[in-house]
Amino acid sequence: MPAIDLARLRKQAARLADFFFVPDEFIKHLHELLDFYVNRTVRKPQAAAPGKNLQTYRTPIVIVKQIERELTRPANENPDAALELADRLWDEEYLETRLLAAFLLGHIPPKEERLLARLTAWTQQMNDANLRAELLDTSLARMRKEAPDMFIELIAEWLQPGRSRFWPNGIQAAISAVSDPAFVNLPPVLRLLEPIVEAAPSRLQLEIETLVLALYKTYPTETTYFLRQVLSTSEDPMTAITFRRIAPSLPIALRRELQEFTRVKPSTNGG
Repeated sequence: MPAIDLARLRKQAARLADFFFVPDEFIKHLHELLDFYVNRTVRKPQAAAPGKNLQTYRTPIVIVKQIERELTRPANENPDAALELADRLWDEEYLETRLLAAFLLGHIPPKEERLLARLTAWTQQMNDANLRAELLDTSLARMRKEAPDMFIELIAEWLQPGRSRFWPNGIQAAISAVSDPAFVNLPPVLRLLEPIVEAAPSRLQLEIETLVLALYKTYPTETTYFLRQVLSTSEDPMTAITFRRIAPSLPIALRRELQEFTRVKPSTNGG
């Protein structure tokens, strides 16, 4: 991989942005640019994660970020073209192209119905938790800021009891929200999360752990109260089981606050 000359990179990214309205040409020149910065000490593009077909150029993040900077203005000014290019980038099935697709979605007006259609479809096409987190965080940034009520409605839609396959989306969207200093609408998010945290399915243990850590980091008092309430009123044994499992990862102060609610209850059978 050649040394990164920032002046040259800016010119390369600006030239790439010239093809914003011509997706075929943009894709062609994007691959050329990414290939230019491939680390040749690593064998040709490898899978982004074990067992996945998603490929990656292992491009330094500065390359993708510079491309994003050059795409910001045309994407803001031309949402239809941004959506068309995002579709093409997603279909390329490279880590870098999908990160750029997620970036472009984040510049689509929040009330654009096609934005939500893409998010729902794309999140169901991946099992990689990190890429899903990036997609939901980046693509919903504008909605969180400009249309917070719509954002809450979206989380509510994903966290419906009968739609458990979408729960990871709702949890991740909530994580992004509580991690965003500009987001101040915590109470409705907690109300939506309560039945999911109470159900605490084992397959979502990692997501729940990440959620609790994100909540506690920003809202320690509210999170402690919320979790104590959920654990004290839950009649589902999985709630306490899941929290016992994730306890070692929790801050000591929070772990102590929850300890009495996660103890194994003595058997009521005689013996």
